[in-house]
Amino acid sequence: MKSTLKNVILLGVILTSFSFYAQNRNLDNYRQPDKDGLHVFEAKKDSVSTFNAVKVRLGGASTLQYQAIDNDNSKTTPIKEIGSNFNLATANLDLDVALYDGVRMHLRTYLSSRHHHETYVKGGYFQIDKLDFISEGFMSDFMKHATIKIGHMENNYGDAHFRRSDNAQTLFNPFVGNLIMDSFTTEVGAELFYQCDSGFLGMVGLSNGKLNQNVKISNGTTGGAAFLAKLGYDKQISDDFRFRLTGSLYNTGYAQSVYLYTADRAGSRYYDILQAESASKDDFRSGRFDPGFKNKITAVMINPFIKTGGLELFGTIELTSGKELSEDDRRKTQQYAGELIYRFGNNENLYIGTRYNTVSAELSSGDDVTINRFQLGAGWFMTKNILMKVEYVNQKYNDYPTANLLEDAKFDGLTLEAAISF
Repeated sequence: MKSTLKNVILLGVILTSFSFYAQNRNLDNYRQPDKDGLHVFEAKKDSVSTFNAVKVRLGGASTLQYQAIDNDNSKTTPIKEIGSNFNLATANLDLDVALYDGVRMHLRTYLSSRHHHETYVKGGYFQIDKLDFISEGFMSDFMKHATIKIGHMENNYGDAHFRRSDNAQTLFNPFVGNLIMDSFTTEVGAELFYQCDSGFLGMVGLSNGKLNQNVKISNGTTGGAAFLAKLGYDKQISDDFRFRLTGSLYNTGYAQSVYLYTADRAGSRYYDILQAESASKDDFRSGRFDPGFKNKITAVMINPFIKTGGLELFGTIELTSGKELSEDDRRKTQQYAGELIYRFGNNENLYIGTRYNTVSAELSSGDDVTINRFQLGAGWFMTKNILMKVEYVNQKYNDYPTANLLEDAKFDGLTLEAAISF
């Protein structure tokens, strides 16, 4: 009885909090998690403040899939057969808090994901848009254009991560799957982002290059460091035409183990694809490609974005090199992707689009392989918080060695995805 009473009281407090904050959930210099956040990369800087007291914004996302995909390979190494049904629903919880004029905290928690059965924190950061907490007006001319982020957070490497699915936050991705070689990691670090009124922008950042934080010593050190940089131009040239072009760098020297392409604990959006018949555990990253670079990584990504009327083009050119800790020589990998989306209907609430993605890489075995993916998608924003989408995907693996699980491997089929974000 006491437990029930406590739960009722807790629920009442939560509902009261929702009612209290429902009047105004907007925050300064913030990317909205709904349809209003589409085509937003780094949040636009506005020096006008709405802060008058500590303000908490509680949000989240949920996504449910129905998957009907077939997979196959050379049969030299048997793979698990899969059928059609619903996948595990994913869920996020977002906490954003305006702590002071120009100071905000963000925290994202994965409530349900493929890799972890329990709830766990993805990452979080402090965002500083003003330095008035030092003294009023301190460096105001500089901070009018600058944003500082500090935390254990998602690195701002490239522009593709602004359009990818982040566990249950799938509303910004016009397709179901992310890129084949999915560059995404959360590391402890800091970034300084500067955007000019003219459209030019730049970022420099430094992180410790570690996904899993610890103080263990390896090779006489607790770790290394990663350097990040971005330079670009982003301008709404006319009411119907926007142009953005950025180039990004992620570079490490020695590091104990870098997870630039394997840090996403939420896993691939294609479930149980191309897994060995004998496997006892779920390969939650199946369908993606990991070049196996864990040390001395240099990665460059170039992203053009054009939107004219309802038509938008987004591209990815990624050139990366690195090596395993045990390797002497560096290997290279290239990734190219192009998306063409047409949005139409009332307030562009409907869209159709296609993406072609290819990766060419040298494996640690010395084999040169290629992976090609074609995606065709369509979506309907029922409201600005609810998106229904469907995707056809066809992915093929070429030149993998005999007896490798991915020898002549392929998968194709349909996935339906329902996304809610608020």
